[in-house]
Amino acid sequence: MLMRTDPFRELDRLAQQLMGPGTWSKPSAMPMDAYREGDEYVVAFDLPGVTADAIDIDVERNMLTVKAERRPAAKADDVQMELSERPLGVFSRQIVLADTLDTEHIQADYDAGVLTLRIPIAERAKPRKISIGVGSGHKEISG
Repeated sequence: MLMRTDPFRELDRLAQQLMGPGTWSKPSAMPMDAYREGDEYVVAFDLPGVTADAIDIDVERNMLTVKAERRPAAKADDVQMELSERPLGVFSRQIVLADTLDTEHIQADYDAGVLTLRIPIAERAKPRKISIGVGSGHKEISG
């Protein structure tokens, strides 16, 4: 028999049961990290227990949408559930991407329950040198 000692965890579990699992019309949030690594932005989503075919990634203009569904595991008829704390249902996250990111070349990898998106910075957003014509000569300004 399993023992629970944290009263707040029990309240969270009851609230989750009352609100029900996330649905496609009302998904639950998913945790994520976002950071810049060199010339690309990296966004990592925690999706443990989700299969790769249950993940949907869309980009429309500069809006990135990630949806995933954690389905219940198949159980035999003689199994009696004693404790169920792992949330099931639909999870979603929307991110507004800056115009300086190249949404045409997003790379997605899924490993060990973590979905990692790598979004390159657009060439037009990278620093570049501009030459200035003065009379007969040109002078370069770096910026």
